[in-house]
Amino acid sequence: MAKDPVRVLVTGAAGQIGYALVPMIARGVMLGPDQPVILHMLDIEPAAEALNGVKMELIDAAFPLLRGVVATTDAIEAYKGVDIAIMVGGFPRKEGMERKDVMSKNVSIYKAQASALEQHASPNCKVLVVANPANTNALILKEFAPSIPEKNITCLTRLDHNRALGQISERLQVHFGDVKNVIIWGNHSSTRYPDVNHATVGTSAGLKPVKELVGDDNWLNTKFIATVQQRGAAIIKARKLSSALSAASSACDHIHDWVLGTPKGTWVSMGVYSDGSYGIQPGLIYSFPVTCEKGEWKIVQGLKIDEFSRGKMDATAKELMEEKSLAYSCLN
Repeated sequence: MAKDPVRVLVTGAAGQIGYALVPMIARGVMLGPDQPVILHMLDIEPAAEALNGVKMELIDAAFPLLRGVVATTDAIEAYKGVDIAIMVGGFPRKEGMERKDVMSKNVSIYKAQASALEQHASPNCKVLVVANPANTNALILKEFAPSIPEKNITCLTRLDHNRALGQISERLQVHFGDVKNVIIWGNHSSTRYPDVNHATVGTSAGLKPVKELVGDDNWLNTKFIATVQQRGAAIIKARKLSSALSAASSACDHIHDWVLGTPKGTWVSMGVYSDGSYGIQPGLIYSFPVTCEKGEWKIVQGLKIDEFSRGKMDATAKELMEEKSLAYSCLN
């Protein structure tokens, strides 16, 4: 029996990330090779013509799994009945702008998106926020879409997770598919903490700890962390544009594992609503290691946290608390 199509919304769909993301979804990268999709694409009025161009290309690509395309600047039409919403649209920081200015713009955007989500999306819609500040945008969305279950609102830290896998695999000259269980803790910002204390590499002699194979704690605690934290800026410097392809690919990975499950013995990093695990204050969207099964995520429990990690985890939580206060001050 053919499956019913899943309706997937991409906001900001005419932008760089959207343009890289929609063909991946239409090709089955996100939901599997046998899952038909109907793509809903939303963008702002000035991007309407470009958005229509993306729609024309999707039609021209004749993707077998693509059962329909809705391209619109109207939020009600865009959100109607969607099962998955990937929030790429947001207000980017421009030169000379203060953090508060960017936050204020995004708070009003995400408050409006929350209202459309609440009223028109499928009641069990899964939401992934990609636009920065991703954790805080997701929190605002959660506050203003109270009927969407809090466990259904997440933000993207899988890009940082994949970047950490990439750095370790390059250092050890192994395939990144053999590196497992890195963790990204905290905020999708320059305070994110890539942690390899529990990570392993599959070798011919079985699983070996990353720390043992790298054999250089100084590199792991300094250069490795800094490279992952600053990778986005390095790509902007090289490409003169932000990382779109890797962000789109990671968004697919995030939804793929959330919906279809994580492989046994493997966890991934997702920005989720904190329940107080690992001493992180509830009421923040914070990146934790999670496993997924049957469309539900669960925070991995019982990992030993050393003093170095504790300091890094608390620092990124503190930044999230400050962002939350800033966001709430913009609501008044």
